[in-house]
Order: sequence, then C-alpha cells, then structure tokens
Amino acid sequence: MTSDFDRTALPADLVTLLDAFPRQLWPENPGFHGLAAFWLDRHLAFRKLMTLLRDDAVAVAEGRLDPDQWRPRLARLGSHLVQDLTGHHQIEDSAYFPQMQRLEPRMERGFDLLDRDHDHLHHMIDGFVTAANGLLQAAKPDRTDGARLIETLDPFERFMLRHLSDEEDLVIPLILKHRLD
Repeated sequence: MTSDFDRTALPADLVTLLDAFPRQLWPENPGFHGLAAFWLDRHLAFRKLMTLLRDDAVAVAEGRLDPDQWRPRLARLGSHLVQDLTGHHQIEDSAYFPQMQRLEPRMERGFDLLDRDHDHLHHMIDGFVTAANGLLQAAKPDRTDGARLIETLDPFERFMLRHLSDEEDLVIPLILKHRLD
C-alpha cells in the first residue's frame, strides 16, 4: 500500500468535479479570469522557481556555473520560493480551504489530504533551507555542492509538483462551479 505522499494522482472520488470542469476547458469558463487564473499563476511561479533552482544546481554540478556566482542567485530564488510557498499555504489553510469545504462538504477528505501535503511540504522546505544555508555559508563552494543540493531538490520538487497538480484538480473545478472570486 502506498502512502498519500507516494500517490500518482488524487483518488477518483475526490475529482468528481473535474469531470464537469475538465482542465483543458478551464480557460474558456466564464469564471476562470479571477481566482482560478490567479491560483494557477501562483502555481506556475512555484514551478518556475523550482526549475530555476534545479537548473542552477545542475549547472554548478556540471561545471557550467561558477559556485561563487551561484550563491547570491540561490539565496534570492530559494528565499523567494520558501516565502511565497509558505504564504500561499497559510492563506489556503486558514481562509480558502475552510470556505471551499463548507461549499463542498463531500470533499472534506480531499482538503484533509492537501493539509497533510502542506505539513509534508513544510518538512521538505525545512530540509531545503538547511541544505541551502549550509551551501551559502560554506567557505568555498564547489561542484559537489550543486550535486548535494540536487539530492535535496529531487524529492522536494517531485512532491511539490504532485501536490500542485492535485490541488488544482480539486480546487479549480470548485472555484469554477461556485464562481468564487
């Protein structure tokens, strides 16, 4: 049996609204250009930041990026990802998810799963912060630092991408159905 954290998709009973509001039709929905579009834009920003962090770590590990040039970029991009992702989760957990759960009580299990995801992601964020700070404080960073950061980023990225996709499949159809803004 796999844990929630090893899933490849949400259970079918949690994405019933996705059948009525399929992903490929979201932009055509009259309720899309508000909260739904904003939500997807935030998620796209998280994906882009993670890609930049990964690409930089790979470039350092492969000797294509000087580790000294990497450090300020790692600090800036890493801080941006951590702060934005943490803030995003806080507003979801405190405001959006409770409101959405009241509108669709049958989706309570899905919101509980997303809440557990947030806890797990914050554990992974802490691991990333520890690893990044260690690299930033190193006397002389080198190529092996890029490789070490990739080891931290791999599971973090994999889980974050799964979570974002699952959250979109649960939340965006609900936003469109109830015309939340």
